[in-house]
Amino acid sequence: MEETVNFAKISEYNAFNNQETLHPLISVVHLDKAEPRQLRRLRYEFYTIFLKQIHCGDLRYGLNNYDYEEGTLIFLAPGQVIGENKEGYYQPQGIALVFHPDLIHGTNLGKKINDYTFFSYAVNEALHLSEQERKIIMDCFAKIEYELQHAIDKHSKRLIVSNIELFLNYCERFYDRQFITRDHANKGILEKFEELLNGYYASEKPYSIGLPSVAYCADELHLSSNYFGDLIKKETGKSAQEYLQNKIIEVAKDKIFDYNKTVSEIAYELGFKYPQHFNRLFKKRVGVTPNEYRSQ
Repeated sequence: MEETVNFAKISEYNAFNNQETLHPLISVVHLDKAEPRQLRRLRYEFYTIFLKQIHCGDLRYGLNNYDYEEGTLIFLAPGQVIGENKEGYYQPQGIALVFHPDLIHGTNLGKKINDYTFFSYAVNEALHLSEQERKIIMDCFAKIEYELQHAIDKHSKRLIVSNIELFLNYCERFYDRQFITRDHANKGILEKFEELLNGYYASEKPYSIGLPSVAYCADELHLSSNYFGDLIKKETGKSAQEYLQNKIIEVAKDKIFDYNKTVSEIAYELGFKYPQHFNRLFKKRVGVTPNEYRSQ
């Protein structure tokens, strides 16, 4: 098994990068202070955001290289692994904002941190910043650094956490902009989604796999489930699950008028394990049961 360097504490990551620890639960790390180091697999037990400032292929996630230009944000949730063990050294560049989950426990940010779904986006779904957006991000980092360098008082935690939340809210806005402006990256996802579902129901997969899931469709389209779901929501106003269910009902309506098949047989053809689940979904979506719809 490949060795993975694990960082459980912020202080460990600071030491790894020749950075002073100003606070045990958060740090703004200037990676250019680190010594050149060997390519390794690294695991972070805290939230980690990289701002890459130059074209750099030194980061890997899974089997794919990060290969981004100046001003790209990469988000990792606690427990994620990045990099690979191989020959060669590199000089880290850019800035990392790292904060431990303990910092935000009991805060408003702690309650909503899972709403920032970009922490589980895949490698090809990083946030590419405009120059103006990069300046805003740098300003957020500067405010956090100011608080870390300021003597700790009763206001420190609230201001630090508030500035992290402000930073993440800006990232959410910038991702919304990216869904619109990076058409060349997202172009045709809806069409490919529709083709995937049509192909699914033209095959034997409903019998062998069952109902198509959001995770299955995202994987087939080479996207993370969260990014795929957020993209579909932005494009259609519906969640990916709602879109899937609408497609299932659309296929079901066509099949219902094949009077040689029972409703139960149609349910199995659609991928339902139990016909009553099909009846329940159909009535919820259409307002009548499959048999009632057939009789109409």
